[in-house]
Amino acid sequence: MLRRVVLITVIALGFLVAFILGGKPAPVQGQVVQATGIPEDNGQKGFQEQYGQYLIVPGWPKPLPGNEGKWTWGSMQGIYAESANKVFILQRGELPDIKKPPLTPVPQFGPSLSFPVNAVPWRNHSQGPVASPPNAAADTGLTKEGVDWRWKNVLFAVDRNGNQIEAWNQWDSTFKRPHAVFISPYDREKHVWVVDDMRHAIFKFTNDGKKLVLTIGTPNEPGNDDKHYGRPTFLAWLPDGTMFLTDGYTNTRVVKFDKDGKYLTAWGQKGIDGNETRPGYFNTVHGLAIDPVERRLYVSDRSNRRIQVFDENGKFVDMWWVGHPPAHIYQLYMGTDRTLWGADAGTNKMVQWDRNGKFLQSWGFLSEAQGALWCNHGITVDEEGNLYTSDVCKGVAQKFRPKPGAVQAKLVGKPVRSAW
Repeated sequence: MLRRVVLITVIALGFLVAFILGGKPAPVQGQVVQATGIPEDNGQKGFQEQYGQYLIVPGWPKPLPGNEGKWTWGSMQGIYAESANKVFILQRGELPDIKKPPLTPVPQFGPSLSFPVNAVPWRNHSQGPVASPPNAAADTGLTKEGVDWRWKNVLFAVDRNGNQIEAWNQWDSTFKRPHAVFISPYDREKHVWVVDDMRHAIFKFTNDGKKLVLTIGTPNEPGNDDKHYGRPTFLAWLPDGTMFLTDGYTNTRVVKFDKDGKYLTAWGQKGIDGNETRPGYFNTVHGLAIDPVERRLYVSDRSNRRIQVFDENGKFVDMWWVGHPPAHIYQLYMGTDRTLWGADAGTNKMVQWDRNGKFLQSWGFLSEAQGALWCNHGITVDEEGNLYTSDVCKGVAQKFRPKPGAVQAKLVGKPVRSAW
């Protein structure tokens, strides 16, 4: 039995090494197999809501200059549309562009098995020894910088056509595992915020990227007080500039700051991972959205598969369950229509609820096709109503535009904009 286990392990490692080292670079094509012949949905017979009320914009974003055939996207952590013509994209470095290998039978594991598995994405950009960031594999010598990964183009901006218009490479070394990027909709100067969960800190930059103006937390020092954070995740704002942070992977709290970033208070306790039902207890405090009218916070208690709702001072208001495993919500978003959207990384769907938790709709599917979702981690919408997503596993940012005749109530709401 032991010999069989050893043999299987050696064979599996052999396949992995062969595919990593033997794969020849291929032209970057949006980093996934492109769907071809996607028809316009003009109400013709047939069709289904794979993309909800949207059509995918093919080939968006464009490969970064100099990357063609060499490097591809890393794990796409965050995305924020400042406007239809300026969209910030946040990724965990870059990976070598390796062509998908042909299907190869693996009789050692079973007569009907093959690698890669057909019809699903073959490469997870967020996990494994060759992933972004390189994690412990780089320290052990298993991977090599410049060959298996490179820490470049962590934050950049593209225009409506997906062409790069800004490169923030001067800040690459500032980030270790950047998690999300935002601009407060109530900030006239449009400062850019980046949450870095492995540095346990939040960074605030001028809109042009020339200056770091504020750091919240003590970088590289985790903790659970007013100056230390434990792998924070997302940010959201009230109209008066009050800011909230979900904190996060290690800590189990929501933190409140004033408009200048001064710590005010925090709430939340560690729960029973995967089975917690008590209000105010969390396990993996992740997505966050705010209703600016009722001033309520919607928080994804990810590991317990529920949404908890609080007032701005941490008083519990409501909660609801999001579904059986593997359902778990990454990002939350609320636009001007004040319905709540969640990115479900387990079911690979976009999910819509009303403010009281009533389920309204869901759409999305797992595939190699453009427009399919795999661990969607970011949701943002521009003033024209275009929807953007960022997938950590698929390693791609995507743009969707409303299809002709779209039902407005089924579109992700346009963003709140009070300052610009």
